[in-house]
Amino acid sequence: MEYQIIISLATLIALEIVLGIDNVIFISILANRLPENQQKKARLYGLIMAMVLRLALLASVVWIMKLDADLFTLFNQGISIKDLILIAGGLFLLYKSSAEIYHKVEGEQGNQFKNIKAVTFAQVIFQILIMDMVFSIDSIITAIGMVKEIWIMYVAIIVTVLLMLVAAEPISNFVNKHPSFKMLALSFLLLIGFALVSEGFGVEIPKGYIYFSMAFSMMVSVFQMRALKNNNQVIKHEHYKEGEDKLSKNML
Repeated sequence: MEYQIIISLATLIALEIVLGIDNVIFISILANRLPENQQKKARLYGLIMAMVLRLALLASVVWIMKLDADLFTLFNQGISIKDLILIAGGLFLLYKSSAEIYHKVEGEQGNQFKNIKAVTFAQVIFQILIMDMVFSIDSIITAIGMVKEIWIMYVAIIVTVLLMLVAAEPISNFVNKHPSFKMLALSFLLLIGFALVSEGFGVEIPKGYIYFSMAFSMMVSVFQMRALKNNNQVIKHEHYKEGEDKLSKNML
């Protein structure tokens, strides 16, 4: 039982980190519009606000999720406020992940914040606050869709933001260098969104199936990345050897 908690916590932290990269990128974009001596402070405030907003939103959603008395019946299945939250959250994840995948496949940025204008420090902080609210929604819905234990959700969110504070740039560079991991995370959101909608209609998918599919997909992605890296090294070596052979022939 303990190993399942560890796996669920590690999986949720990893997914929250990947999902939080866009939040960090947009915070950096806005902060860079300030004088250099204020940029670091703006990024720090932005990430702290992101954590506080996520924790507050999680607390409110968890309280609402306790309202499980049936409001009406649909297809012989009682629907409560909790079920409505699950269905709405699942549909939101399905829509957002599908839209993001479409933008990335079609080569579109889909950056709704690219036209934001900022002048003063207060304006930047306010815009970061609005942005954090937008990005907090899918983060919280994802946490609820993956685990049942409330404390795991809180720990995952706190650890994720702390990691962002100390390692935002390396993590961002890694995800940008390997966009397949971002696409993989968006695919996970599709899976979680479907699981939430299914649970909202009374059909709960065992979390073990979800974790196994995520772990298997991640393993395949890692193997593919290593194979591509080795293939690139072989190609570089062949080109280098071919260049040496041409040089030797020219010398002769």
